Amino acid sequence: MLFWILVAALTAALAVILLYPLLRGAKAADNIRAGEAAVYRDQLRELDRDLDGGLITPEEADYARAEIGRRLIAVSADEPAETLKPARHHRFTEAFVLLLLPVLGLCLYLTTGRPDLPSQPLEARLENPGNDVAVLITKAERHLAEKPDDGKGWDVLAPIYFRTMRVNDAQVAYRNAIRLLGPSPVRLDGLAETLMAVSDGVVTEEARKVLEQSLTLEPDNPRARFYIALSMEQAGRPDEARQAFEALAKQSPADAPWLPLVNQHIAMNGGAPAGAGSVAPGANPAAPGANPAAPGNPTQQDVAAAETMNAGDRQQMIRGMVESLDAKLSEDPNNFEGWMRLVRSYAVLNDKDRAADALKRGLAAFPPPGEQGRQLLALARELGIATEGATQ
Repeated sequence: MLFWILVAALTAALAVILLYPLLRGAKAADNIRAGEAAVYRDQLRELDRDLDGGLITPEEADYARAEIGRRLIAVSADEPAETLKPARHHRFTEAFVLLLLPVLGLCLYLTTGRPDLPSQPLEARLENPGNDVAVLITKAERHLAEKPDDGKGWDVLAPIYFRTMRVNDAQVAYRNAIRLLGPSPVRLDGLAETLMAVSDGVVTEEARKVLEQSLTLEPDNPRARFYIALSMEQAGRPDEARQAFEALAKQSPADAPWLPLVNQHIAMNGGAPAGAGSVAPGANPAAPGANPAAPGNPTQQDVAAAETMNAGDRQQMIRGMVESLDAKLSEDPNNFEGWMRLVRSYAVLNDKDRAADALKRGLAAFPPPGEQGRQLLALARELGIATEGATQ
């Protein structure tokens, strides 16, 4: 009931606001004419004072009085004819504002609104958030405001902040989790990725130190090793970057999901991709990453051709391979590893629009509720690709 009272009050207020200029129009016209007449009468009195004071001659006074009188008569004569115009001109508009506009608004609300939906204050939504991520985050933030030393709370909230692109809040959450629970490879890697997201993908000096600390805890951490190699590439040290990527490729199993991305960076820095024609010791020859003919993997001929190319031609060759993979996936979308490689490849080529498009098409073939769809979303977040519209 309170809702409808508010609706009626707002409708009445809106009608008054809309009608006020229309109703005021006639009064304004009357006020203008009355003001003109008052001015002319003042001029007549001023004329008499000037004549008494000897400032003008009687002939000049008669001439001026006749002119002022003519203007005063003209204003007074127009008054009756003008007063009827506003009422006759705005009658339909006033009826529309008073009757039709509220009826149209009510019909529109009944069609598109939900008058039967009960109100749900913030407290009620916090008690039963359901799948509303924003409410879940608000609930966690309230908990941490009351208990700021809850390290597990910060540890849970930090990656959620990062996935929702609240990178500054994620940075604070990761630092609090590390301070309260101690450093771990997962927390340190998350903090480093957050620092890189803040700097638009650049591995800053602070991020590099965090990654090096992660490697002291887990020397074989592929994520930290990849980003450190990437920092060398960004710093303009291609030889060191290539050696670091090659070392990571040798350490990685043949079916490692990050290996195609590592191979692309090796090629970009003047090297030959690892695993092109042979299988790493101990690897499963049937694994997707071990098959040189798998979509996205360079063939032996590609490797041989890349060795004789300059950097520009090699980059063009890589882009051609990526476009070829894209075309194959358009024909046969049921290739999960292919979509993972395609998204990574476009991200490496710094083509975020095509990476986002590839992610969207991959999620159409492997929806997010499934394990493979979740892996695609996790990869997109890792590469800094927007996922908001990809699941629609």
